[in-house]
Amino acid sequence: MKFGIIRERKNPPDRRVVLSPDACQKLRTKYPEAEIAVESSAIRTYADEDYEKAGLSLSADMNECDVLLGVKEVPIEDLIPNKKYFFFSHTIKKQPYNRELLRAFLDKNIEMYDHEVITNEKGQRLVAFGRYAGIVGAYNGFRAYGLKYDLYDLPKAETLIDQQALIDALNNIKLPAIKILLTGKGRVGNGAKEMLDAMGLKKVTVANYLSTSFEEPVYCQIDASEYNKRKDGVRGNKAEFFKNPELYQTNFVRFTKVTDFFIAGHFYGTGAPYLFTREDAKHEDFSIKVVADVSCDIDGPVATTIRPSTIADPIYGYDPLTEKEVDFKSTKAIAVMAVDNLPCELPRDASEGFGDAFLKNVIPAFFNNDKNGVLERARMTQNGKLTERYAYLQDYVDGKE
Repeated sequence: MKFGIIRERKNPPDRRVVLSPDACQKLRTKYPEAEIAVESSAIRTYADEDYEKAGLSLSADMNECDVLLGVKEVPIEDLIPNKKYFFFSHTIKKQPYNRELLRAFLDKNIEMYDHEVITNEKGQRLVAFGRYAGIVGAYNGFRAYGLKYDLYDLPKAETLIDQQALIDALNNIKLPAIKILLTGKGRVGNGAKEMLDAMGLKKVTVANYLSTSFEEPVYCQIDASEYNKRKDGVRGNKAEFFKNPELYQTNFVRFTKVTDFFIAGHFYGTGAPYLFTREDAKHEDFSIKVVADVSCDIDGPVATTIRPSTIADPIYGYDPLTEKEVDFKSTKAIAVMAVDNLPCELPRDASEGFGDAFLKNVIPAFFNNDKNGVLERARMTQNGKLTERYAYLQDYVDGKE
């Protein structure tokens, strides 16, 4: 089995990689029969020399590899026929902009494995960058808060080397006695929580958050069961909410009346109620002034997120009365940070964490006859056709939807 670490070719450039030099060494130690070739890259967070020092060979020709590992979509013209590919294809939700890419997998007889659908038997994802989105998203939110109110000026996350450097920068700022709300208790939400805890911020209960004034900055972390309620008044639960979201309505507005800074790290499922609407944001008692929307669902559950922002220009303003974009420093504006590729700002940490999970959960499947079905569940295409699990994409491929 020969693995190839391919160069990222999508723009804007992505510096992350599936396997770091250290991860490659671990792979070869555990599976001596495995070979690894690395395609040269000038943008990767690890230099070519880092791989060479780890005893790996650089190669300009990935044709010799059986399995090709990348992060973002490979341009159609660069896809090598008859290969196994792993990357985020952004096709499983029938994204219109990548329809031709999925067709190319079929035309070129590519066996496509999407990182997003690498799961265990329970359907839980095994490899993801969500934690790092939460880490960077929280940092960027505090940066936005400081810039909006001219309180402090944090450096951009992409200029700092790792998570600890982000934490060190945050510990040099002084916050007023604000209330910070964090939604989500998954990878993203808990990644953000790491940063809040590293700053020494006091965590408070929902009851205290809603009813008490504090003389120091505090935060409250809530999950779906705390910002949604059953329409019929019956006591619900999180499992039921995710299964039958149409039975629920938002209970989030009680938080908008007391929150200064909102970090959105929740998962939003189809059919679930919005957290707050554009009409909600018009109310006089709507107090949120800064939103770090890590989840970044456009025109969705967080009404102030009207477009994604970029690493180069991460903050924009939303005027709740006109529903238009304005200068985020305007007194009437809600400052919105909605960068949709946050882990790119922490490429080394993100690559190391992702690689550890890939080594643990995916690589063994190549050497144990896929005994746990990891590869089978993630295999989207094979022999020029969609696999049974992904047959729902056929009308999308055919242009019927």
